[in-house]
Amino acid sequence: MTHFIILPGSGGSGPEHWQSRWESANHAMQRFQPSSWDLPDFTDWLAALEAAVVAAPGPPVLVAHSLSCLLVAHWQKISLRSVKAALLVGVPDPASAVFPEYGMAFAKIPEGRLRFPSLVVASTDDPYGSQEYAQARAKQWGSRIDIIGPFGHINADSGLGDWPEGLELLDSLMSEA
Repeated sequence: MTHFIILPGSGGSGPEHWQSRWESANHAMQRFQPSSWDLPDFTDWLAALEAAVVAAPGPPVLVAHSLSCLLVAHWQKISLRSVKAALLVGVPDPASAVFPEYGMAFAKIPEGRLRFPSLVVASTDDPYGSQEYAQARAKQWGSRIDIIGPFGHINADSGLGDWPEGLELLDSLMSEA
């Protein structure tokens, strides 16, 4: 059975967020646990992701949103732990006007491909990162990309509910892993 690690962005993905809904519906999905959701500490978040991967019963699939997409890019460069794949949703651009100052420690994104299959999912009207930015990150990371249309930051405010289309994207990614 595949294990999934849910990696919300800052704020922790509230109960109406698709990540929280997926986690509630599937006990194989476990949320990583940094010390603070509201003031992300880069070192703490790296350690929390490492601990979650270590605790997984086998190589997990990472399901990241927003700031945690950048976290995954950093973590995979410093960890030797194995993961099956990563779904990277709403990759934020640190140069965007709305990128939070507290996230700047995550901003210097490592160069090169990710060491596992990945899929970047982007919106055409995300205030945190343009479609072009998502395409550039996907190319850099060696990721497949899926542009899902005008869904803002692909969060609870996007009105996706349980986001069954996202689960289909996750399934397609897992078929590559």
